Parts: sequence; C-alpha cells; structure tokens
Amino acid sequence: MDRSPILVIGATGKTGRRIVSRLTGFGLPVREASRGSVPPFDWTDPSSWPEVLRGAGAVYVSFFPDLAAPGAPAAIETLTECAADAGVERLVLLSGRGEHNARRCETIVSESRVDHTLLRASWFAQNFSEGHLLHPVLEGVIALPAGDVKEPFVDADDVADVAVAALTEDHHLGRCYELTGPRLVTFAEAAAEISLAAGRDVEYVGISAERFRAALTQDAGPEFADLFTGLCEEVFDGRNASLGSGVRQALGREPRDFTDFCRATAASGTWTAR
Repeated sequence: MDRSPILVIGATGKTGRRIVSRLTGFGLPVREASRGSVPPFDWTDPSSWPEVLRGAGAVYVSFFPDLAAPGAPAAIETLTECAADAGVERLVLLSGRGEHNARRCETIVSESRVDHTLLRASWFAQNFSEGHLLHPVLEGVIALPAGDVKEPFVDADDVADVAVAALTEDHHLGRCYELTGPRLVTFAEAAAEISLAAGRDVEYVGISAERFRAALTQDAGPEFADLFTGLCEEVFDGRNASLGSGVRQALGREPRDFTDFCRATAASGTWTAR
C-alpha cells in the first residue's frame, strides 16, 4: 500500500469509527466520510461522491441505512464507478449475511474495475449496546419477530479488525469473509446473558412482524419500520444459523464470544439503569 489516504465511508457508524481509530493508531493517513464531514458524503447525493473519493487509495464502504434498502444496489453501482474513475485501488464492502440485496451489491463490487474484499457479517452484538436495541435492553424487554432462531452474533470490533487488515494487506484482495461469532445463540439466550452480566432483568419476547412494524412505526417512522421489519422477515428464518470462519481466516484467531461482549459492555456502564 502507498501512503494515499484510506477513506472510511460511514466513519461515525459502529464499524467505521472503530476502523478510523485503528488506522489512526497505526499512523496511517485516514479520511473520514459522513454527512457531517468536510467535504460531506451523502448517500442520497451522488454529486458529492467524486470529491470525497478523489486521491483515496483504499475505501471502506458501509451503506446507510442498510444494504437491504431498495436503492442500495443502484447506489453501490454508482459508487464503484466513481471509485474506479477516481483511481481508487481497492474497496472493502461491509455486507449483510443472508440478505438478497446485499448479495446483489457484492456482485456489483466483485464485477467492478476495482480490487475488492467483501465482509459478509452476521448480526452485530453491539446492536444491543449501541443500536436500536439499547433502549429495549434498558427497559428490560427485547421484542423482535425472531422466534427461536439462532444467530452467531459477531462483535463489531472483530469486523473492524478484519476491515483494517483488508484495507492495508494485499493478500485479502478478492476474498469474501463470512464474519460470525464462535457459537449460535437465540435471542432468549442473548437476553439471559445480558441479564447475568448487567445484573438486571432483561427478557426476550417473540412477536409477530405486524406488531413489530406497528411499534417501530411509532418510534422511527414508516420508512425505517418497513425496512427493518422486512429485513427481520428475510433473515430470521434460520438461514444464518451456521458459523463462518472469516475472522479466523483473515486474522488467524478466533472471534470474540458473546459472553465476553456482555461482560465488557456491562463493565462499561452502558447497561446501567438510567
């Protein structure tokens, strides 16, 4: 790798800010891209992309709000063309495990004119501590249309470590890494582990997709409610109830266990009653 700046799209997100921190710690030149950056990067405004991409050697791509969104493939296709025109050497795409639209986006990147690495990640453990499930955890009830499905929750720190490796090391080019945790966990078991670590009662309640959409519409609006409910309906059918070896393949170590995530999060005070 040369000393061209590494561009991190979604630099304020769960993985993006971790990647920026790691790259900066290694003394590498980093350019942060988000709606609040200068220049700004806005997924709804492709005219803003060429200026942000100009001069970047490698680019980490985290699409907002999710690759499951209907417009994601078109946006990723436009971005890859802009990246190729700007002389970008490699793209590292954060993808979603078991998502149809995500696979379409992976194909677009794979067939582009830019070298690439695909990070196909399972459900983030940090969704319980930094995302939309933090408030339900603090309220004591996690209600999702997930039934008894098992998920190999992956730690966002592991995803960030693999991303940094892919952005800075040539032997990851052309690879697709299935990033999961080391074991399968139901949401009821996850709630029990959170309860044990946090020292407070947290339960999981399986609800219908219709009830979930209605509740989410009140909290976040119909557009997000439709997107997230549709994503749950798609992936919570057991298709992801298997382990991937991507963390071990990329880093030569085992992924972080959900129990370790729970203990560290509880110790940080994130789940302390407010």
